[in-house]
Amino acid sequence: MAELVGPRVYSCCNCRNHVCLHDDIISKAFQGRNGRAFLFSHAMNIVVGPKEDRQLITGLHTVADIYCRDCREVLGWKYERAYEETQKYKEGKFIFEKSKIVKENW
Repeated sequence: MAELVGPRVYSCCNCRNHVCLHDDIISKAFQGRNGRAFLFSHAMNIVVGPKEDRQLITGLHTVADIYCRDCREVLGWKYERAYEETQKYKEGKFIFEKSKIVKENW
């Protein structure tokens, strides 16, 4: 497991594998499957699942679920493609559901 070095790290809620840095949050104003979610520019120690088209609140997107590399917990998804021009900024970014990550070293 690669260890992220930084004062504010988020970990998988199930196994505490480090998956993202607080400094990489782009927005906290997202909705996941189970409530609030955060948009991150980077992720670590995850596995990206198969791509699929999904109708989300903001329109049609191609996304891939993201899983913890160690325990395979579903943590959110990666935006692979946005079909609407106003949503293109999400491409290549990651959604982590707030309920699936925990703060470490805060």
